[in-house]
Amino acid sequence: MRVGRRAGSRTVVVHLADEVAGAVGGSGPRIGFVVSKAVGNAVVRNRVKRRLRHLAREHVSSLPGSAVLVVRALPAAAAASYAELSIDLTRCLARVRSEARA
Repeated sequence: MRVGRRAGSRTVVVHLADEVAGAVGGSGPRIGFVVSKAVGNAVVRNRVKRRLRHLAREHVSSLPGSAVLVVRALPAAAAASYAELSIDLTRCLARVRSEARA
């Protein structure tokens, strides 16, 4: 994600691009997740991914129509609770959206 805006916290880094070259128009916002092996073994990575996917669903309606959101989990996400991930994701998305308005 070389375009758009970025905000990070202890557990996640959020990249948001309003318009990406080659994106199909009218398909709605797209969300991707990056959880590397540094986070933990396959069981831990999948648990983090499931939690982030569920949390991101709550924010889809607030994204612009052609937005691309990438959520990158940091190694601290493995030990974070669901509530901590929720707070970090919400805070990062708020910062990224406020930068878009400025």
